[in-house]
Parts: sequence; structure tokens; C-alpha cells
Amino acid sequence: MARPLRIEFPGAVYHITSRGNNRIDIFEDEQDREAFLEILYGVSVRYHWLCHAYCLMDNHYDLLIETLDGNLSIGMRQLNGVYTQWFNKIHGRVGHLFQGRFKGIVVQKESHLLEASRYIVLNPIRAKLVKSPYQWKWSSYAATAGQRSSHPCLTVDWILGQLPSESKMAGENYRKFVKAGMRLESIWKDLRGQSILGKDDFVEEMKDHLTGKEHIPEISKGQRFINRPILKNIFTAEVLQSKGARDERIIEAVKKYGYTQKQIADHLGLHFSSVSRIMRMKEIMSRK
Repeated sequence: MARPLRIEFPGAVYHITSRGNNRIDIFEDEQDREAFLEILYGVSVRYHWLCHAYCLMDNHYDLLIETLDGNLSIGMRQLNGVYTQWFNKIHGRVGHLFQGRFKGIVVQKESHLLEASRYIVLNPIRAKLVKSPYQWKWSSYAATAGQRSSHPCLTVDWILGQLPSESKMAGENYRKFVKAGMRLESIWKDLRGQSILGKDDFVEEMKDHLTGKEHIPEISKGQRFINRPILKNIFTAEVLQSKGARDERIIEAVKKYGYTQKQIADHLGLHFSSVSRIMRMKEIMSRK
């Protein structure tokens, strides 16, 4: 089974999603949701997490978590493990509650955390469960907007601090900010390798955290090679002037950067068999 790429460091921010096994509901009533938030609060205290936003749907949840100590995986094992034990006991069931491993996307705080927080609380709108985010009781929207008291697991200071206004107007400006997001394009256009949400410079900063992971086959190729150069930069005009140089770059693109032979063939306008032949010749020459 493929395993997701985990990038962990002090101060990292994540958009986290965890879904029910076989798409089953992980929350059957209000008691379940209240218990989950209490468990989240306990985990946040124990592992020094900051929860900037949350939304509890029926068969999944979304969180926006900042890990001050770079300990996402251990905290998530505690969160999902303790909640599973509680849920199974209350509902008289056994076995896995969550579908495999959680999804954790590293978010660039300065440029994308605010957008990610808006995306999360708009989940019920996109699912057409309610017409206003305020109508969905089980998200952080109303608390951040100043319309309901905050659960202890939630911190709103950073989110509201990004909206220029006097403190008494912060909630109103947040409500306007979220409403405006209902008409905007998805934030996922800046997602890289299903693992990093941010600008190019942020992805570049993540290189040190990715070193060595490109050789772990259990991690999907798209995640292992997040910071690889695009094919246009590998096959420059200068390289394409020489067949030998081109062939060397073809081999490099496959072996070093994880591109498929079909991707390379399509980019260069070659038949797949031509790229395959170049790779075979390289293998033959390396045996001599």
C-alpha cells in the first residue's frame, strides 16, 4: 500500500483530512462531534498544536493545524486512535473507523493559511448542506466570526489578525472574507505533488525536508519528486541541438526525476518506442 509523504518540522501548518473507512459516517450525532472536539483539544494541549480552523462533516473532517514542535504524525495517531476507541465503544462496533492514513498537506502560512481556513469552513456550502456557513454548527466559522463562543481547541487570533481592521470589526471583516470566497477559484491550483500548498519559493524551501525521500518506493512518485524541474527546463533548446545530449537528458529525466517514458515522449514529440529504445541501450551499455 502506498504511503503518503510526511513533511514535519517545527512551525509547520497543515490542511488535514481524514475520511471514514469505506465512506462510512464517522459522526452519527452531536455527541460524536462534541467528543471529537474534546479529544482534539486534549491532543492540541499535549502536543502543542494550534488549530486555526475545523469542519466536521458526516464522513470526514478537515482541520488546519500548526505544529509548534513538528510532531504531526504522533499527534494524528493519538487523535484518530482515541476517537476510534470512543466511537466504537459508544456505537458497539469494532475495527477501523478511518480510511487508511490521513491526508496532510503542508500549507505556506504567510500566503495560503488564510485561504485554506476559508476553504475549510465553506465545505458545507459546496456539499449543498446549508446556504450559509453560519448554519453549519460544526465548523469554526461562527466562532471566528464572533457569532458564537470558541471551543477551547480553536485559536482565532492569527486568522483575525490577517484582516486589517479595528478589533471590534474583525468578525465582520472575516464574514465578508468568507462570503467573497464563495465566488473565487479553488485554492488547489497552487498544490504541488498532493503535498505542498504554496508558492514556488516555499516549495524550494521544502527541499531539505524532501532529501532522501525520492528513493522510498512506498511513497507515490508524484510526491517523491515534488521539487523536480519541469521538462521544459530539462530539455532546453541547447540540449535539443545534440542527439547525444538529448538522450542523456532523457535517461536523467527518468532515473533522477521520476518522469515516465510516455511523459518524455509526449513532450519531445517522439514515439514511446523511441524513448524506450534509448533507455534499453543505456542499460546494455552499463553492463559492458
